[in-house]
Amino acid sequence: MAMVHTGGPDGVRLHVQRLGPKQGGPRHAGPGHADPGRGGAGRGGAAPTAVLLHGLLTDSLAAYYFTVGPVLAAAGVDVVMYDQRGHGRSERPAGGYRLEMFVGDLERLLDRLGIHGPVHLVGNCFGGTVAFSYAVRHPERVAGLSLIESEPATGAWAAKLDRLLGYAAVQLSEHESDALAWIDAHRGGHTARLARSAARLVRTTSIARDIPSSAVLDEGRIRSVRGPVLALYGADSDMAAQATWLESLLPGTRTVIVPGHEHSVLVEAPALVLGHVLEHVLDHDPDGDRVGGGNGARAPGGRAGGRARVAAFAGVETAP
Repeated sequence: MAMVHTGGPDGVRLHVQRLGPKQGGPRHAGPGHADPGRGGAGRGGAAPTAVLLHGLLTDSLAAYYFTVGPVLAAAGVDVVMYDQRGHGRSERPAGGYRLEMFVGDLERLLDRLGIHGPVHLVGNCFGGTVAFSYAVRHPERVAGLSLIESEPATGAWAAKLDRLLGYAAVQLSEHESDALAWIDAHRGGHTARLARSAARLVRTTSIARDIPSSAVLDEGRIRSVRGPVLALYGADSDMAAQATWLESLLPGTRTVIVPGHEHSVLVEAPALVLGHVLEHVLDHDPDGDRVGGGNGARAPGGRAGGRARVAAFAGVETAP
């Protein structure tokens, strides 16, 4: 664990957890301690780097730490997780929550960690929106995108977030006691504790106003994303309806629909999510011949044999 300041006048202190390849344990994440070649300049012989980005309000890096993060590391991936500004243990400024600020945090955090080569971005919900905007801004620094119940920042996205965050602001600010009591009774104490933290975030910051006013992407900019895209949706989630639209803009997108799940597919079906994300990362690793050991054959075109590696490292079924 480390606290890393992103620098600059609008920089914040971010809580960062980095899991070293293969051991699945923490490694130092502070500035000036990046390992040569690990996701940085001159990547020869190095592990691929995956940056895991969580969602809004009730989410934090813990959603990854207790699901897919350690197994990705054990499979030979250099895993970076962090609490986004205002969330978890990261600094909570009163203002500065437009999407552009979150993208800027990612840019500067990677620089502070000495990670300059292409990275795999894995984003859950709002984390995927941050990842997508970063990929538009820095296509040369993205090896691939894995989007879990997520979407690009469009005008429709901004309108939806305005409605959802406006409702949350009312319920968690003006009717906080009643809302938390209902959540505790129907969703359990753990969810109620997360909601209590979300209420503080909404009550003490401008996040509910800032995010809907973020810069959005038109279809031309969405089409500019070059890296391979994996999109996972719960079959019972309203997000699944956008799969056809995203595939039409980015024909290389691989879509996975998870039956029997809604928005919380990451925490409800972590083994399935892990299998698809790990396969995606390994199949699109530029140096795939050295991921996970010395005996893995590369698929045609120089890609690692991702499906076989998933079975070996994760022990999960990777059904299409």
